[in-house]
Amino acid sequence: MLDVFFLVVFLLGIYFILRYRFNLKKAAETSTDALYPKSKEEFSSILLPGEWLEMEPLTKESKSYRVVNWGTYASIILLVILLVVLLATDWLDSLFSISAYFFFIILSAIRHRGNFFILPKGIILNSRYYPLSEVKHYKTEKIIRWHELYGLDERADNGYKLSFKIRNKVIQPSYVIVENDEQLGRIRGLLDKQGITGA
Repeated sequence: MLDVFFLVVFLLGIYFILRYRFNLKKAAETSTDALYPKSKEEFSSILLPGEWLEMEPLTKESKSYRVVNWGTYASIILLVILLVVLLATDWLDSLFSISAYFFFIILSAIRHRGNFFILPKGIILNSRYYPLSEVKHYKTEKIIRWHELYGLDERADNGYKLSFKIRNKVIQPSYVIVENDEQLGRIRGLLDKQGITGA
């Protein structure tokens, strides 16, 4: 019974990896039509949570894209090896928690660092394209003292947390940080023009 459960979880993991790669590929192809960001100044004003790095252009030639692209194949090979070892031996019963740990490490190892683009007919957020019809609204929060993100990075302090509510999604996509008022004004203007309202 445990073998069947692990096999189902394994197949779902392979689906997740392939779906993520497909979404990233589509995002890289459509980001060339972005209305925002375009200039170096616009890219540098968007910070990605976690590592607090400036956003970079998303192309198929970029290093982060190639890491995900080749990492997908490496992850699938490692998952197949893990599955074969676990099913061919009796380790699954005794080492289930360690096996599950390795499984989730492999799945999370190929994540792209994140991005945000406004397109003529939608947005790209964290390597996934959302058409206008799926974006319910956006929300901005000023990062000042007592905000959950205040103090995590100097550039994020007094900036703005920009998040989106996507229709019919239980797990909402992550957010980005907009560093200053000028860039936030440009983003709001473009979003409002497309019919995406602020909460």
